[in-house]
Amino acid sequence: MSQEHWDTVIEPKSALFDLKIKELRQYKDLLSLFVRRDLVAQYKQTILGPLWYFIQPILTTLTYVLIFGNVAGLSTDGLPKMLFYLAGVTSWRYFSDSLTKTADTFTKNAQIFGKVYFPRAIMPISITITNLVTYGIQLILFFAVYAYFIISGEFQLSLQRELALFPVLVFIMMLLGLGFGFILSALTTKYRDLKFLITFGVQLLMYGTPVIYPLSSIPEEYKVYIMANPMTSIIESFRYMFLGTGTLDYGQLLYSAVFAILLFIVGLAIFNRTEKNFMDTV
Repeated sequence: MSQEHWDTVIEPKSALFDLKIKELRQYKDLLSLFVRRDLVAQYKQTILGPLWYFIQPILTTLTYVLIFGNVAGLSTDGLPKMLFYLAGVTSWRYFSDSLTKTADTFTKNAQIFGKVYFPRAIMPISITITNLVTYGIQLILFFAVYAYFIISGEFQLSLQRELALFPVLVFIMMLLGLGFGFILSALTTKYRDLKFLITFGVQLLMYGTPVIYPLSSIPEEYKVYIMANPMTSIIESFRYMFLGTGTLDYGQLLYSAVFAILLFIVGLAIFNRTEKNFMDTV
């Protein structure tokens, strides 16, 4: 039978930067099914169920308030400690979860990938979208705490006009999480012990991001290193938009955006390259 009679032809791609974007669009229904599956399965057969969406950031924030706010006495730029740390934790969790949960895509889904064909990038993208839903739920928690401090008189409403750029921040975080996840998932197919270092590495990266401290508290000679982290401008811009403190530097946001786009393109190219022969190494 000649090739033109087939609805779909699966063949290896040789070009390094063949990102298969058109193919990803063709499998959008499968993408939505994976997102729905992940949302349902995440807290299935748990006692508290979806309440964990709120419990985890609250417990993390309270820990930071106790250790970094009260014991270490780190500056919060005059903001209520709970509000300051929750603003950092909410966005950081989306980025870190997107990175860590996509970093073992090949090893975790080898049985599925070995049985049926679909664009492998669908899996990490679905994880990132699922995390986006979680991020939206946790933003509701942030706004609830935000409203509490306003009503109690401990904080004044301080939304900035740059709030319209918030979707841009989310998109940059998505690309960063996916880009790093693509590259690490390709590496973990060959070097299994890397997955043990990823969580530790993400934790270290958090300390190089103004999550538990404001950028204004960093000495000038060290700021260049903190600003090299593309997540720095995201966290600082988030605080500026909603809390009125922090910094919103368009030059730094542009740097983060360019970094994220290049990282995503390179990461997806490496990911697609790895999917051709990963079954031989997994």
